[in-house]
Amino acid sequence: MSGKILVLAANGTIGSKVVRALVAAGEAVKAATRKATSIEGAEAVAFDYLDASTYGPALDGVDRLFVLAPGGHLDPVALLSPIITAAAARGVKIVLMTVIGVDADDSIPYRQVELLLEKTGAPFVILRPNWFCDNFHSYWIEGIRHGAIAVPAAEGKTSFIDARDIAECAAVALTSNAFNGRAFNLTGPEALSYDEAAAILSRVTGKPIAYAPVDDETFIGILTGAGVPADYARFLASIFYPVREGWVAQPTGDVKTLTGYAPRSVETYAKDNLAALKG
Repeated sequence: MSGKILVLAANGTIGSKVVRALVAAGEAVKAATRKATSIEGAEAVAFDYLDASTYGPALDGVDRLFVLAPGGHLDPVALLSPIITAAAARGVKIVLMTVIGVDADDSIPYRQVELLLEKTGAPFVILRPNWFCDNFHSYWIEGIRHGAIAVPAAEGKTSFIDARDIAECAAVALTSNAFNGRAFNLTGPEALSYDEAAAILSRVTGKPIAYAPVDDETFIGILTGAGVPADYARFLASIFYPVREGWVAQPTGDVKTLTGYAPRSVETYAKDNLAALKG
């Protein structure tokens, strides 16, 4: 593999860390954002999922692609299918990030994207991460600032994963052919309830943070009150159902399989993101 690696959504939570990991590994990286945002060590390129005229320039000189759907999108099939098809037609290897558990039902939109990728015949790796630790200092930060994480998880447990581990798995998948044709369920090292996670965050930050379980409608109201569109708020509420059912609790060894090391814990995440959590 001697060409460049194109990273989509390169200024996002995951994409920015993928770029950083690849640059550190000495890879030539094209960092794709809508406005060709400059990212240290990478070649900035303009890319818009909804504008096919940006595909060719973004893919020029590329032999590997990291693709994911940025947050806020409800139709990953429509969003991702065109760029996957275009990249596959050029023989580009594709590392696709979806979501843990989507292989349970072929009707799930993200699973449909996976199946499309598999059918293209392009070399591929699929990464299915669990809920991000990083949600605590992004999606849930306003609640944390007020001392409570209010989500509809009931007593369900989650093996939260640090975004850095996801990115480092992606970097390995993009720079090695050893894992081609496989899908990996990426999790953290332990299953925690939101109550247990809140206790860890409270201990690390030195400020009281509690878990306040809510029902779906209350959660949707909180999100829409904060400016989240109603349809996306309902989607976010719906994906807590697998949490309540215990479907995202079981840790896997896939991070270690890819990277050679165990994934970071919620406590390590919290210590390393202390400023953001206390901000």
